[in-house]
Amino acid sequence: MWFLGAGASAAAGVPTAWDMIWEFKQQLYVSRRKVSPKLVSDLANPVIREQLKAFISENDQFPLPDSPEEYAGLFEAAYPNENDRRAYLDGKIDGGKPSYGHLALATMMKAGVTKLVWTTNFDALVADACAKVYDGTGKLSTIALDAPDLASQVIASERWPAEIKLHGDFRSRRLKNTTEELRSQDARLRQSLISCCARFGLVVAGYSGRDNSVMASFSDALKEPTPYPNGLFWLHRGDGSPLPAVSDLIERAQAANVEAAIVRIDNFDETLRDLVRLIDGLDHAALEAFTASRKIWTPAPQISGNKGFPVIRFNAVPLSSLPTVCRKVECNIGGAANAKQAVENAGVDVLVARSRAGVLAFGADSDVKAAFDPFGITNFDLHTFESKRLRYDSAERGLLRDALSRGLARQHELLLSKRRSADQLAPAEPDDPKWQPLKKLVGSLRGTLSGHPEITWREGISVRLDWANDQLWLLIEPRTIFEGSTQEPRPRRQTLPESAVFADIIGN
Repeated sequence: MWFLGAGASAAAGVPTAWDMIWEFKQQLYVSRRKVSPKLVSDLANPVIREQLKAFISENDQFPLPDSPEEYAGLFEAAYPNENDRRAYLDGKIDGGKPSYGHLALATMMKAGVTKLVWTTNFDALVADACAKVYDGTGKLSTIALDAPDLASQVIASERWPAEIKLHGDFRSRRLKNTTEELRSQDARLRQSLISCCARFGLVVAGYSGRDNSVMASFSDALKEPTPYPNGLFWLHRGDGSPLPAVSDLIERAQAANVEAAIVRIDNFDETLRDLVRLIDGLDHAALEAFTASRKIWTPAPQISGNKGFPVIRFNAVPLSSLPTVCRKVECNIGGAANAKQAVENAGVDVLVARSRAGVLAFGADSDVKAAFDPFGITNFDLHTFESKRLRYDSAERGLLRDALSRGLARQHELLLSKRRSADQLAPAEPDDPKWQPLKKLVGSLRGTLSGHPEITWREGISVRLDWANDQLWLLIEPRTIFEGSTQEPRPRRQTLPESAVFADIIGN
């Protein structure tokens, strides 16, 4: 059997508990300090994270950072009302779709390799994956916290496959997700978990081990006559060490002659991909349909010898850090053009993009509301940037490009011209002394077109974002930018080392 935590749903677009913890800290900081959200809007900034961490540490009302009670304690502090907590989680899991890992797990369940899945997650990803693999929803038994007797019946009668949720589903009557509630987790479900740990082996994936009640159940199972007869394997992602409670559990399991280990992995999906390759007799139809509909980007392989590939590009700058969230507005607005027109009509400084989730925006909350209040705002929330949405020219990636181009233009006094595929930047005052080093390399930075004095040109660059090698890059290309012409500027024929030109432009 398997035990799934929030990390198993990350690839499906559902934020992890770690992601939500930082949002809770941000919201508590803004509400308690009564400051503008813009001051702590960039949660990817390590300086802001340290600021939020110090605020939480100094306040006795909150759990200590990295403590097992941190998630539940901060959740309750940020959203004291149960209905608000329910609405928050509902919004986070909305739109999540099963990843390859969920479909692989469902494929193993169909083959009888996996009989039972326990989870602390609120999403329905396992059920959705089984619906795809089984071509229907009737095969899987899903038991939530409000039906502990049903869990016992399903296990006793071996009605496999089954999924049992320990902390309540957002569709259940009760939402067990506060510190006090976690400690009083339903005893019958925990006893069912302990009993099953005496019958089956267990693989734990995407789970940090922060819930004391769950860890106590794993520990109590070691007191059974035959604990974890087919082993206990804890999948751990990342280079850091797991929580002390996890390491202690594995050490005590090994001392009890249980085959137990902490297995380091890259991620949930890749691990399940490796597993299904090793298991004979699986029906791969659902997995093949899933992979056929998605492009998989992998790093280019290293080559040896005198080969002409790959061509090394010197015009790509890796983006080492990115904003993780932006403002999301749901209202009665049309497409992207309507959203930008609303900002222009309001006369506010806000960057916007339109997506199916709503209007995505960077800017002061008061300015965003001023622009979209006339259109009846129904939801004003944060939107998380998911890496899978940055792999292609999505609304999120377009918003990031707008913000980056704006920042470059403001910081280096450049003229910004927006284009569909790339933004163009050129020196506002080419005669400024700071551009003299560049003029020594390329000559004149501006002039008029011979025979067409109404058309002027400037030396500049175009910038755009692209995804490669599992990260986002800023691509820079030299451009001759024309004014007074309706034609797109042409790429500049480069006769000098590109890296030298780019370094001068960006460096200045």
